[in-house]
Amino acid sequence: MTKNAKLRRARMMPAIQAAEPPLKQPPSFEVLGVEIDGSGFQAVLDRVVHAPETRERLAVHFLTVHSLVTAQDDAAVRGAFGQGLTEPDGMPLVWLGRRKGFQVERVCGPDFMPALIAAGLVGGRSHYFYGGLPGVPEALARRFSTLYPRLRVVGTFSPPFREMSAEEDDAVVNQINAVQPDYVWVGLGAPKQDLWVASHRARLNAPVLLAVGAAFDFHGGRRRRAPRWMQKSGTEWLYRLASEPRRLAGRYVTINLRFAGLLLRGWLSRRFALGRR
Repeated sequence: MTKNAKLRRARMMPAIQAAEPPLKQPPSFEVLGVEIDGSGFQAVLDRVVHAPETRERLAVHFLTVHSLVTAQDDAAVRGAFGQGLTEPDGMPLVWLGRRKGFQVERVCGPDFMPALIAAGLVGGRSHYFYGGLPGVPEALARRFSTLYPRLRVVGTFSPPFREMSAEEDDAVVNQINAVQPDYVWVGLGAPKQDLWVASHRARLNAPVLLAVGAAFDFHGGRRRRAPRWMQKSGTEWLYRLASEPRRLAGRYVTINLRFAGLLLRGWLSRRFALGRR
């Protein structure tokens, strides 16, 4: 290569580099003003597994219809979702994402918990279980330790029903930071667990906080989960309703009807806006 050719090539390099497309962000889609991650179960699992190495500080929320409806009335819940990684837990959210053209998969807390625990064994990842009734996080730790003998559980804590004082909360934060977990699993029920994760993300050194709710009861042995075919078909809520009709009947009817109404109102607003153009 001649000297002039080398010079021409050197001049072209910055232009070539500048023309390279930027790195693509994980795909997301919007439902009722909340951005939901559409990157898929395995992609999310890989990202969370490697968070201790990449030094990401993640707050992971698993969204259901109930979560989204609650976010319409509560700015703090909406803000919590806006600061974290929001995954489509409920099948209606998966279907809505697919209608928008995404190949969305369900990323459900009770499924994600054992998958992450198993995937983290090779790297010796450590876990802290925060939440549940007294004895539930300990039962959860025992069960997973039986299934995975190499599992590292560095702590458990079942908070009281009442609101904790600032001093009590500080003590728990200090205790969690002292044992240095890679993952803090939070099972307080929605939206309390989502607010807790959002308010404690900056105070905890753990790479990942995960608000998984019912996963504590399912894997801790307090409740049975619906058969697999119901989980995949979007009818898992019927199984839970049949198991706890008094507690869930009113909530499911109210929440589902309001969710449908909000979606319809949004669709009509968009149609009206298009018609005026």
